[in-house]
Amino acid sequence: MPLDAIYLSALTAELKEKLEGGRIDKVQQPERDMLLLSLRAKGENLRLLLAAGTGNARVHLTESSFENPAEPPMFCMLLRKHLVGARITAVCQPDYERLLMIKLECHDEMGFACQKKLVAEMIGRSANVILVDGEGRIVDCMRRMDFGGDAQRRMLPGMIYRLPPRQEKPPLLETNSAQRQAMIAGADRQQSPDKWLLNSFAGLSPLVCRELAHRCGGSYDTLPELLDAFVDSVQAGDLRPCILYEDGKPRDFSFMPISQYGPAVGCREEESFSKLLDSFYSQRDRAEQQRRRSHQLFKTVRTIRDRIQRKLASQTEELRRTEDRDEVRKTAELVTANIYRIKKGDRTLECVDYYDPECPTIRIALDPLKTPQQNAAALFKEYNKLKAARSHLTGLIEEGERQLDYLNSVLELLSLSETEKDISDIRRELIATGYLRKQGGTKADRSKAQAPWRFVTDDGFEVLAGRSNVQNDELTTRTGRRTDYWFHTQRLHGSHVILRCNGMGPTELAIAQAATIAAYYSQGREGGKVPVDYTMLRFVRKPSGALPGKVIYTDYKTIMTEADEALVRHLKK
Repeated sequence: MPLDAIYLSALTAELKEKLEGGRIDKVQQPERDMLLLSLRAKGENLRLLLAAGTGNARVHLTESSFENPAEPPMFCMLLRKHLVGARITAVCQPDYERLLMIKLECHDEMGFACQKKLVAEMIGRSANVILVDGEGRIVDCMRRMDFGGDAQRRMLPGMIYRLPPRQEKPPLLETNSAQRQAMIAGADRQQSPDKWLLNSFAGLSPLVCRELAHRCGGSYDTLPELLDAFVDSVQAGDLRPCILYEDGKPRDFSFMPISQYGPAVGCREEESFSKLLDSFYSQRDRAEQQRRRSHQLFKTVRTIRDRIQRKLASQTEELRRTEDRDEVRKTAELVTANIYRIKKGDRTLECVDYYDPECPTIRIALDPLKTPQQNAAALFKEYNKLKAARSHLTGLIEEGERQLDYLNSVLELLSLSETEKDISDIRRELIATGYLRKQGGTKADRSKAQAPWRFVTDDGFEVLAGRSNVQNDELTTRTGRRTDYWFHTQRLHGSHVILRCNGMGPTELAIAQAATIAAYYSQGREGGKVPVDYTMLRFVRKPSGALPGKVIYTDYKTIMTEADEALVRHLKK
């Protein structure tokens, strides 16, 4: 992503105004490569996020919520010791590098004032967060590096911290017009302007290079004037946080409007550089973190589901073969009717098929090692076996289809889960239903089940949505009242949604917003408009012996709606 030096300079100026003079109150590490600093600055409570993951390194203020691990990591404990109570004296970006330095005024173990620096390096795979003491030595870092690369840049406690070595190519903003014109005059014209810009100047992302090349029409002749105007605008602070959308989803961002994609990609200006990064990364990171957390359980459930699918296919094929049972019975009766004509050792029997109105002569294969009576008995035995198999297989297939439907609903709820506790609830459900074994030698999961997702409509009605099939049952059979309204996507797996009415009739707005919530927490989240059925809870019942989450409902109406994430976030409590 294009978090280049120029974007970072604009972000630094924004954070400098917000953070300087602030005091750090709390340090958290919700993920292995993410820090969250809660601080008080200029009468505001702010939260500063520092991420050092490959592909998502960044620093910005955030309003998103994060789930903390049960035990804080060692790096988090060390930062709490050094940073809690520290005052931010400066926020800077040295030498147009892709790093942000936060200078701090702290107190040591003896209570004496000391200086420290928290450095966030956002340089590709080397992204890191480093705590440096007043003497310039590394106290510790998020990702220790003791191998490869430049020995002076190895990150270990006690080593001297040094800034990354400067690139051989000059930063664009440190060149003057004459230097740029001389470089353009000596450029290889066989190379496209965007490639030349990327290879000639530091501090530019590929996206910005492509945009500059697009604005000059791919010609080197107009490039000097364009670069002069571009540098003047950046140095004058004419930078705007722009986010690019494709098919309604964030695709890229920059410090300038982007027009190279034409009408295929929309460009929208955000309120601030921090809010742009928070908006851009929050949805993507949340999905990636949840995928990572639920990966093993998702894989296990999918393996069980695939095994049941293979078994169902085999049973369906066996059931298809039982459709010939009447033909076997007819053959057995024809052998019995002509038993006086058969001798032991005969391999075939030619007889008249009196079941056919035209009474044709047919040939029936016999076992020469069996007597006529044994041949007839074997055929009747095969018929009875096929008859019993049909009845047995029908029951097995119905049970298999119920299990398959249930496991598909579990997979869907896993994809909708938002926290580690949601996944724990689903794991407990699978253990209770017998699909997973309780691991021996592991500590019992004593965490309480999560409360359902809770929303309040714009006209004051409370809405509840289940996080798991067990919770769906709890909502539908115990929590909800008979006069409440129940919502569920039609023929799609998803959460049971209850609209609490408290004896009143629901408004059209409440019904529409509850249906939107049901669509959002279902398989139809990404599918455009989906049908959502709703009815009073008294018309919903759970069949005896049904798996969790399975209900039957009548007297329902259907509303067409679309999953609206912005609305769901607005209503969520």
